[in-house]
Amino acid sequence: MLEMTREEFEELVAEGLDRIPPELTRLMDNVAVFVEDEPPAEAPDLLGLYEGTPLTERGEWYAGVLPDRITVYRGPTLRMCATRDEVVAEVEVTVVHEVAHHFGIDDERLHALGYG
Repeated sequence: MLEMTREEFEELVAEGLDRIPPELTRLMDNVAVFVEDEPPAEAPDLLGLYEGTPLTERGEWYAGVLPDRITVYRGPTLRMCATRDEVVAEVEVTVVHEVAHHFGIDDERLHALGYG
């Protein structure tokens, strides 16, 4: 397995967020991004997870709720990548994928766009 400190991995996630165009990041609302070492036991190969209410589904009722949560998982990403460059690319794809869910874009469309 490729070795990378948690701090290095968190920096890659931050860089992935920085690559999202500012006109989109300005639209992100009430969402927090986290790095965890491992996903839930029932999904050991999961690279990222979006939990929350997409912007496209929010209505007048949406107030006073906890932030949506995007989690990027370090362990499975490092296990599937052979080089640091592969990790950089995979983290960027994972970040974009999960942020897209925040905007209401489903997995089928993301796969079609190459972010599957």
